[in-house]
Amino acid sequence: MNNFHFLGILTLLPLVGAVVVGLIPRAKAELAKRIALIWSLAVLVLSIVMWIAFKVGGDRFQFHESYPWIPSWNARFTFAADGIALVMLMLIAVLTPIVILASWHDVDQGERSAPVYFGLLLAFEFTMIGVFAAADVFLFYVFFEVMLIPMYFIIGSFGGARRQYAAVKFFLYSLVGGLFMLASVIGLWALGGQTFDFAHLAQSAQAIDPNVARWLFLGFFVAFAIKAPFFPFHTWLPDAGGAAPAGAAALLVGVMDKVGTFGILRYCLPLFPEASRWFAPAALVLAVIGIIYAALLAVGQNDLKRLVSYTSIAHFGFIGIGIFAFTTQAGTGAVLYMVNHGLATGLLFIVVGMYVARRNSNLVSDFGGAGKLTPVLAGVLLFAGLASLALPGTAPFVSEFLVLIGTFTVHQAYAVIATAGIILAAAYVLWMVQRTTQGTLNPALEEMPAMRKDITLREKAVVAPLILLLLLLGFYPKPVTDVINPAVQATMQDVGTKDPGPTAVTANGGAH
Repeated sequence: MNNFHFLGILTLLPLVGAVVVGLIPRAKAELAKRIALIWSLAVLVLSIVMWIAFKVGGDRFQFHESYPWIPSWNARFTFAADGIALVMLMLIAVLTPIVILASWHDVDQGERSAPVYFGLLLAFEFTMIGVFAAADVFLFYVFFEVMLIPMYFIIGSFGGARRQYAAVKFFLYSLVGGLFMLASVIGLWALGGQTFDFAHLAQSAQAIDPNVARWLFLGFFVAFAIKAPFFPFHTWLPDAGGAAPAGAAALLVGVMDKVGTFGILRYCLPLFPEASRWFAPAALVLAVIGIIYAALLAVGQNDLKRLVSYTSIAHFGFIGIGIFAFTTQAGTGAVLYMVNHGLATGLLFIVVGMYVARRNSNLVSDFGGAGKLTPVLAGVLLFAGLASLALPGTAPFVSEFLVLIGTFTVHQAYAVIATAGIILAAAYVLWMVQRTTQGTLNPALEEMPAMRKDITLREKAVVAPLILLLLLLGFYPKPVTDVINPAVQATMQDVGTKDPGPTAVTANGGAH
């Protein structure tokens, strides 16, 4: 099994599926949906097999594959996965079939083509797998840019109001960030031995002049901060998340944004350790500002999908302080947060999408008392909201706790300020749930047949796996943290930081 080309096949499989589904005639929409779902389930099965084959405590990078590509540049199709990449690949594999099933009726009306839409979802899965599996810096850059294309067409062609504005803004922001990274990639190639191989660059980059390394670091960091998005590079996300179809928004916010935080962990920290330490104070400040600022904006939102998008910006602030605290505990919490946020926000976006489809409106003010007509769906919305605000017993609580306690050991002030975001999270989530599903029933809802329909069997099949995973990882995260820990420890070693030791209390009450 060690010789099996897991990552190469896993990357190409959804691309082939995208071509097959996209070529199906428009009149055979049901066939396109079924093939897309089956294809995504095949990717999930292969990912589970790869998870089982991964050796915890083995080599840092496993499933290594390398094929010639551009010999004159020393660029190769090189794939490899450490524990951080592996959990993100599993997240993609889990969410994609759920999103396809959740989007089953999203393009049933109008001039939109179902085969094209579901083909684009599989194409997006291909690019997401490629960007996390790449172990060649130039290959990573190519996937980083190419992944914009399917999401651009999904938002621009299948989104809601202001979809073209949101699609162009999303594309331009990410493209500009990619240009910053391209400049750093070229500089890294020129100064790092004229190769794009990550393993080689991790060694040769240490000899780069520190001042030059800081500029190269910033080129990567700006691209990743836009993609994440971190404050103040976040303004594209509420527009894109608000305009995208709910299922696609779940992938956009649940997975694609993690490319930014993954890129910081995979490339910025190991390749530029001194620059990472030098920039850490500024990154921590930006992360804390993002937590409070985005949470305050979320409280005032009347658009459900924009509200969820702002909550994600706040959550990325927690991931940011977990990364730049430079402790194993906070780093593990940050990576686990990436997974758990994908599950919780994916569920929240999907359930919000179910309500939006019934009411044909994104506005909170157009609801009110909806739980009286859809009690089960309202309960799922409440659970998704509570998971998003990291209620104990749900998976995000574990990751948020690890981030805060790991940060507090080295940066007490940042950890304390960040906890204010937890209070604000309770405010915006509970206020959204209360205004949408509780209180006096809006008479207009009773006149809409779709609003009188509670959760369907298909919708139960969509939300059940996410609820199960959020509860399972909330009470027993060990299978995931065991995979993440060695990779995070190796990354912290690359940065050159050590975890703080326990504080001993002396007899006179002092500490040392």
